[in-house]
Amino acid sequence: MSEPDGEHVGPYRLLSTLGSGGFGEVHLALDPEGRTVAVKLLHPHVAADAQALTRLEREVETMRLVEGPYVAEVLDASLAGDRPYLVTRYVQGRPLSVVPVPVADLRRLARGLAQALLAMHEAGVVHRDLKPANVMMADGDPVVIDFGIASALDSLSVTASGAVIGTPGYLAPEVLEGHEAGAPADVFSFAATLAYAATGRQPYGTGPLSAVAYRVVHHEADLEGVPAWLEPLLGDCLLQDPEARPTAAQICAVLAADAPARGRHGVTGAGTARRRSALGQDQEAALLEASSGRGAGRGGFFWVGRRSGTGPAHPGEPDVHGLSTREWRPGRDGHVRTVEESRALHREKVRRRWVIGSGVFAALLAAAARTPLPEVSLFLLASYALVVVADAAVALLSRGLFKVRRMVTDLTSVAGVAVLWLALSALFSPFTLALFAGTALVVGVVFLLNA
Repeated sequence: MSEPDGEHVGPYRLLSTLGSGGFGEVHLALDPEGRTVAVKLLHPHVAADAQALTRLEREVETMRLVEGPYVAEVLDASLAGDRPYLVTRYVQGRPLSVVPVPVADLRRLARGLAQALLAMHEAGVVHRDLKPANVMMADGDPVVIDFGIASALDSLSVTASGAVIGTPGYLAPEVLEGHEAGAPADVFSFAATLAYAATGRQPYGTGPLSAVAYRVVHHEADLEGVPAWLEPLLGDCLLQDPEARPTAAQICAVLAADAPARGRHGVTGAGTARRRSALGQDQEAALLEASSGRGAGRGGFFWVGRRSGTGPAHPGEPDVHGLSTREWRPGRDGHVRTVEESRALHREKVRRRWVIGSGVFAALLAAAARTPLPEVSLFLLASYALVVVADAAVALLSRGLFKVRRMVTDLTSVAGVAVLWLALSALFSPFTLALFAGTALVVGVVFLLNA
């Protein structure tokens, strides 16, 4: 199934393989506008299952409604032909399953996962396979990947072909017993994942899959070591009865409240795993605020919006092949840069780095030559200033997108080099400055060669 670098799948150019799972192989790729995305190529035995593909095709449009900073949004899909694939936002990070545990900022992880759960359930999507391996940690924030795929591909032929639908220890007991996986099953998986992140242990132990599944159905999770503010909530989420578990909105309300999570009878600590949670007054107010669509941000609630203009051309016929990708900008509804704007911004960044870097090097050389060769010192400064001022003049006459920024950078650099030249001359000897300049030159050459 692996594709060599540079291959194209539809309009996407594959760059490198990121990993492989039960349903497909994930590649880092570029979309037609040069943005990085993750392309999941379905395994041959999955692609050969017409029933599974039909079900997935029906679910794609719903999956595209899931948006937010804590989910890897589905951007595109093509389920026809020999190589069906899904395209999602590329998340640069590491899975929760391989980062050091217990997680340091557990509150941040819990709130992010809860909001991801709320985003999925508000859109009518059940993840079905939420576990540490499907939670990417990106700069300390969790991002849930692969939502809806396990649920859509849950068919006997796919399972018989080798794909494992879910992971015992994170699957809810009703799913292990053969019942349908709904939103409460995701709540169970959410709690099991957080228990692992809080303790570094599998919540239902290790061993053969059948033994782990038996513990899930007949025993309570191992929550020893879970912080007191979180243990009651996890106990409520891990209840055997799906109807007794809190909803994603209730979980968000509990975690958003400043007070520690409380069980149904206000009991904290062990023994709360069989008690259903009840919200306090402050938590109920927070929940009402969430349900009214107010509040946004990483530390609280966000409202899951619906994109206008989506949907099939004809009722009952999902149109997933003509979907276009777009730049994903969490928490913003502002202007999306065009390709030309993105290229201009990149050129401006490169130019600014050269201006600043060459200015520092010129100041070092000029300061080193100030005492033994004052004429050379002034010549270096004047040459740098002349080139940069000329560049500022070109920016003034141009119609570039960033001409004001370019002029400010140029003029500030000239003044900064003069100040740096005076400071270095006063603080260091010419010999020391010459060593600095030589070192900077070597580092610059090595950097260019590596680049």
